[in-house]
Amino acid sequence: MRGSRSSSPGFVRPCQRCRQASANTKRAWVAGGAGIEGQRGVVQPRGRGALLPAEADIKGARDPDLGQMRPPSLLSLTLDSALLRIAHIADLSNLPDHLVIDLFRRTLSAGKLTEKVLKLFLATGCEEIILAVKLLNIKQPLVPVLPTNKEVDIVIAALQPNLATFFEAWRPFFSRFHIIVVKDPELAEDLQIPSGFDFKVYTKSDIDGLLGATSINFSGHSCRYFGYLISHKKYVISIDDNCLPAKDAGGLTVDAVHQHMVNLKTPATPFFFNTLYDPFRKGADFVRGYPFSLREGVECMLSCGLWLHNADYDPMTHVVKRNQRNTTYVDAVMTVPLGAMMPVSGINVAFNRDVLGPVMFPGLRLRKEGKHRWDTLEDVFNGLCAKVVCDRMGYGVKTGLPYVMRSDAEAGKALESLKEWEGVKVMDDVLPFFQTLKLSKDAVTVEDCVKELASIVRDKLGPQNAIFTKAADAMVEWINLWKSHGAQSALIWSDACYRVSIIVRNTCFHF
Repeated sequence: MRGSRSSSPGFVRPCQRCRQASANTKRAWVAGGAGIEGQRGVVQPRGRGALLPAEADIKGARDPDLGQMRPPSLLSLTLDSALLRIAHIADLSNLPDHLVIDLFRRTLSAGKLTEKVLKLFLATGCEEIILAVKLLNIKQPLVPVLPTNKEVDIVIAALQPNLATFFEAWRPFFSRFHIIVVKDPELAEDLQIPSGFDFKVYTKSDIDGLLGATSINFSGHSCRYFGYLISHKKYVISIDDNCLPAKDAGGLTVDAVHQHMVNLKTPATPFFFNTLYDPFRKGADFVRGYPFSLREGVECMLSCGLWLHNADYDPMTHVVKRNQRNTTYVDAVMTVPLGAMMPVSGINVAFNRDVLGPVMFPGLRLRKEGKHRWDTLEDVFNGLCAKVVCDRMGYGVKTGLPYVMRSDAEAGKALESLKEWEGVKVMDDVLPFFQTLKLSKDAVTVEDCVKELASIVRDKLGPQNAIFTKAADAMVEWINLWKSHGAQSALIWSDACYRVSIIVRNTCFHF
């Protein structure tokens, strides 16, 4: 069997046989059957071979010979009693499949299928229950797995020598993970890092020794990208060295690592905006009118956290609002809609390195870029590229939680950057470009997307400003560096692998 690719990016239309089987099974479930239609009297389920009594035999029916109603069977009464107490039952795994299936049908009809009850039925492992949940697009409860040190690297760009306060504040959350500290190549002083952490410091000599001659400038905030390159883990979390753990509205310290991983490990919903924000968070769900065909969501590849206290403003806004601080903690996560652009900040970010690594590059550098965030646009430009690639590949991007507390030690120095900051003009050129950008159908991998994007940036933006030509060159060089140094632990997504991933995502398997 083979599926055909539809016009929508990132989706494969199931074959005719799969669509017909799915439709027949769904009709059977909606009509009250167990997924397989049989003759009057019994239905043979696909589970452990148990016979499913027909509805007439369970609930009681009119006897054609006597012309009167038969009383309900003891089994039917028992199931009715179980339905009344379904929220208090701890285990159904000892019941035969046909009874579990019938009880599940009754639970659906009675409107008693809560998240707890759904977990109860799924725990039985009954194939018909699992099939029904999938076909009826019932949202399964997701319990994100706590991140482990085998899948997460913390990357810190060291722009200041004394990191003792930073590390001590993050000790409860960072100590069980490997930490990659990349020292700004222009920082002369030795780093001060307390003991008790699993970390490795990379300096200018390490960068030069590993990469050799490269046109990519890894100084300033861009040094963190070297950490992205040499990491060997599936996920990377990066937080600026002037940020400390924040407290939520209830006064509890926020575990930014855990929240980033929750964002990345639960689906995103970029194709239709949910007005209750992230429907996969506890206490939220899809609102009325949200298409059931889209409720499964897609993989989230980029998690963009926020900050309290010193907001991430440009120099002009910093000067005008030099005393203003962000004190509002908004307890929300949302998926950025398909086609919507956003200014991604590198202050507090996490991503799936195995998939998105080739597009997490230091491309754009302003002519007089400094060491302050408001001096740079490398993270904003990189985020725009990553969003375009995620849209093309059918992945999601989330923003909102987690928050960090950002220091204001340098907030009053923005005036010195005001007169020469070219970021305003750059963004006026960049935003319309990305809003209208369409990658071709030939871009079927993340690397393909970056290569094509670099070519378009060079052709369309290069003539307007030389920094875009340099950015395009850096994008191409980054792909080469990724192939030689960064991809040894990442998934190399060939065209065949891309097709398989899409097929799995749409639960239609073709061999």
